[in-house]
Amino acid sequence: MGKSCCQTPESDTAAHNDPRWRTILWFALIVNVAMFVVEIVAGVAADSRALQADALDFLGDASNYAISLGVAGMALAWRARAALLKAATMLAFGLWVIGSATHGFLVGASPDPATMGVIGVLALAANVGVALLLFRYRTGDSNMRSVWICSRNDAVGNLAVVGAAAGVFGTGQA
Repeated sequence: MGKSCCQTPESDTAAHNDPRWRTILWFALIVNVAMFVVEIVAGVAADSRALQADALDFLGDASNYAISLGVAGMALAWRARAALLKAATMLAFGLWVIGSATHGFLVGASPDPATMGVIGVLALAANVGVALLLFRYRTGDSNMRSVWICSRNDAVGNLAVVGAAAGVFGTGQA
């Protein structure tokens, strides 16, 4: 019998039930929660909006991984709803970052470049490591692709944090 539009392909379901993929997601979840804590503490201590925003991004990614773990193996409709939920949370985090950056600009925040640089490099290493682990699963459904894309894009974002630290250090200005 032919497959209907509402059936989940067996290979797609099998990928979500792959114990290695789930283990990598659990590892990614733990790394992202730990980096959220490290970066939020360092961001507040260093008065760095870049670190605070990146910390929030780690929290968003941890949520992304948790949602993906929660819907792994479920019907395609549930995984699609999860992808929409992830998009909505990313939008909310993005709006917070814009507001926080605007506030920092208006009040004249002066971040500590050394802390920004060290934590930025640590965050870069964490995101590159997770992205490398997820690389094999980058072509799955929207949930599998989203965890790969988040980690890959975050590594690029971490380069921006390190660049901002270099700019603050080089110019001596916020």
